[in-house]
Amino acid sequence: MGTDESLTRAEELLARVEAVRAELEQLAEGEDGSPDRAIELLGELSELAKAVEEELTRAQRAAEADAQS
Repeated sequence: MGTDESLTRAEELLARVEAVRAELEQLAEGEDGSPDRAIELLGELSELAKAVEEELTRAQRAAEADAQS
């Protein structure tokens, strides 16, 4: 996967992070917020953050490889 593909994937993942964050915020503002759902959302945010980090690492490696060639 090249630099552009990894960066595009990271942007898509960040959009999902924002959507989950917004849902978590909405849940926190509601009176009937479910603690179980909040825990699920926090787990999802953690997984998404790891995936973003992986994609950015791939992009960095691809950019470094391009620079050396």
